[in-house]
Parts: sequence; C-alpha cells; structure tokens
Amino acid sequence: MELFSLIILGVLIVISPGADFILVLKNSINHGRNSGIWTAIGISLAIVIHISYSLLGVGYLISQNELIFNLVRYAGSTYLIYLGTKSICSASAQIDITEQDKDKIKTSNFFIQGFLCNALNPKTMLFFLSIFSQVMSLESDDHLALFYGVYIITLHFLWFSCVAILFTSRKLQTHLLKIKKKLNQACGAGLLIFGVLLGVTS
Repeated sequence: MELFSLIILGVLIVISPGADFILVLKNSINHGRNSGIWTAIGISLAIVIHISYSLLGVGYLISQNELIFNLVRYAGSTYLIYLGTKSICSASAQIDITEQDKDKIKTSNFFIQGFLCNALNPKTMLFFLSIFSQVMSLESDDHLALFYGVYIITLHFLWFSCVAILFTSRKLQTHLLKIKKKLNQACGAGLLIFGVLLGVTS
C-alpha cells in the first residue's frame, strides 16, 4: 500500500463515526467546548499507546494471546456500557452550566474518558497493527513510521476538536437545546450498543 493511500485511509478512519465521536459529542453538548476538547486530547494521547506497542511488536503478541485480548475487549466493552448507561440516566439534566458549575467539573475527568474510550478499544488496536505493518513495509526508515504516527495523532486531535467546537457554537446550541434530552439518549444508546457489540463479537 502506497504512503498516499495510507494517508487517505487515516483520514477516513478518524472521521468515521464511532464511540470516540459519540463521547466527544456528548461531553461537548453537556459540559461545554473545553470538555469536548479535553476529551479529544485524551483520545489523541491514547493513540500514542497504540502506536508504541504496534512499533514494538507488543500489540501483535497481545492480539495472538486470547486471554489478554479478551481482557482488553471486555474492559473496553464494560467501560462503554457504563458511559452509555450513565448518559441515558442523566439525559434529563440541564444543558446550561453556569461558570461556577464549570469550575467544579474537573477537566481531567473528560481527558480520562477520552483516553480510556480509545485505549481500551481492541478494534483500534487491530487497526494500528494492520496499518503500521503496512507503513513499516514501505521503508525500513523508522522516521517514516514516526511521521505517520504524529500524523494520525494530529488528525485525531484536529477532527475531534472541530467536532467539539462545531457542536458548541452559539447558533447550533440554540437548536440542540430543543432536542437535548433525545440527543443525550441517542448518544448513550450509541455508546451502549458499541459496548455490547464489542463484548459479544470476537
């Protein structure tokens, strides 16, 4: 696979809807732009974990060890189900947050949510194992793999930050207020479905 094709593939993978997208959307519309961006930062830094074990070959060993792979899979599944259930149960909460309330919400919570959502996804792990094997086969130069890793991390941050900014724009917020409860329920259901599918599919 040519480098250009891998670059395009990276874009398509990042913008495709998934648990990360739903989590950024949920945190953004409920807790504001900064919360969505911190979730995006968490997701982006989790990519460092995937890249590291892919380059070191550890990810391949994990993917071949059924016990460890299933532990990661069930941990990710449980976490997504937890986030989804929590979102559905709190769907009726007010979307408007005062500045005082914002100060009480730790940004680290959203960073951790984003980080764990991505890091505990074994499908993401398999994707990186596959794509980095292609990158490494293009050229033996480690700089190429490092460049591609930085590219993927940057893509994740830019895309999910844009999602956070878009869905917290003043004009869009006016419309979101009208469907806030249903949107929260939809986000929760989406995370719940992703979690269940992750747990039951091998």
